Amino acid sequence: MEPPRSCGDGAEEEKKPRRRGGGADAGPPQLRRRSSGGADGAAGPQPRERGGSVSRQRRDSVRKNRPLFPWFGLDIGGTLVKLVYFEPKDITAEEEEEEVENLKSIRKYLTSNVAYGSTGIRDVHLELRDLTLCGRKGNLHFIRFPTHDMPAFIQMGSEKHFSSLHTTLCATGGGAYKFEQDFRTMGDLELCKLDELDCLIKGVLYIDSVGFNGHSECYYFENPTDAERCQKLPFNLENPYPLLLVNIGSGVSILAVYSKENYKRVTGTSLGGGTFFGLCCLLTGCSTFEEALEMASQGDSTKVDKLVRDIYGGDYERFGLPGWAVASSFGNMMSKEKRESVSKEDLARATLITITNNIGSIARMCALNENINRVVFVGNFLRINTISMRLLAYALDYWSKGQLKALFLEHEGYFGAVGALLELLDSA
Repeated sequence: MEPPRSCGDGAEEEKKPRRRGGGADAGPPQLRRRSSGGADGAAGPQPRERGGSVSRQRRDSVRKNRPLFPWFGLDIGGTLVKLVYFEPKDITAEEEEEEVENLKSIRKYLTSNVAYGSTGIRDVHLELRDLTLCGRKGNLHFIRFPTHDMPAFIQMGSEKHFSSLHTTLCATGGGAYKFEQDFRTMGDLELCKLDELDCLIKGVLYIDSVGFNGHSECYYFENPTDAERCQKLPFNLENPYPLLLVNIGSGVSILAVYSKENYKRVTGTSLGGGTFFGLCCLLTGCSTFEEALEMASQGDSTKVDKLVRDIYGGDYERFGLPGWAVASSFGNMMSKEKRESVSKEDLARATLITITNNIGSIARMCALNENINRVVFVGNFLRINTISMRLLAYALDYWSKGQLKALFLEHEGYFGAVGALLELLDSA
């Protein structure tokens, strides 16, 4: 798959407007750098450090048409914030000597820790090594934390004097609008707000094109309902189009993608990962997504749901409905006796199955309407959520009689943040 261009590649070619079901996009505004004074030239001001001497590293960045370090992409979702950080590994001794202290501090803080405070996590297992971006070799790090901790993140950036390095951050997701004023007043930073679906698709195509440290980014499940025979196998997305992209975050968006620049949002649903977690908090008293999934893994949803066999005594053969199919989610909870017999784990499992079945059903209908046979599921709802992935894989294959294939990507919920990073590099 052809990766998106970055760093001004083909900058003199005429840019074609993206088609997204109508309307052209003018693209992100040019990013501003922090100036130490003086008029802005065509390439932007050259920051001065260390007693006023111009940093050779920063002159080199301007000359080679790439943004100044640090390189970040930010996706501020309704539940989670996803951040990607490019760590340069080809820094010369001269560059390191001239590197300003707060830049060193940021790099060391992000790369030497796997946890930040009580809720921030660096997903070390997802790190992409030996990437080349804008002519620089380095590693790409993936960090997440709850959206409700965004004020603490902004405060940390202020304490580390991030605004002395950049005045603008590339950000996508609804939080780029919600927290814009907080970034401005608390962090002395402007947000370059980017369309989240643009960033999502750009990130998916790029990460799939570079692969996962020599392995395939895309995979599928064979024999998904058989615990002993189930296998996770690589899938080649070299010729991806058309594909249906199902992004499961707090809610769900479903996109039909026909090319890198031609796609449309088909539909969506408010019943997504946020619904699962919220209902589990109400029904079980859990406090984290991980706890909700752990409870679901130990439960039995058939004690909560009313199945076809509970109504017909077996299969409904005329319409091809097997007895194990769910006829009514939570349908058994009308009975006081059954309510008293179910566990919190059963309720968590039934909640997960209900949300997953609903997403799978909508995705299947969209794929049929758009005449697309490959459905790619992404989003943080799928993080450590093998139950839902295997259920989606089985359901799409079963109900389509083998015509639809459910595909998954290793970096699940980080593609929007990757797209924001690529926009930063494109803007240089």
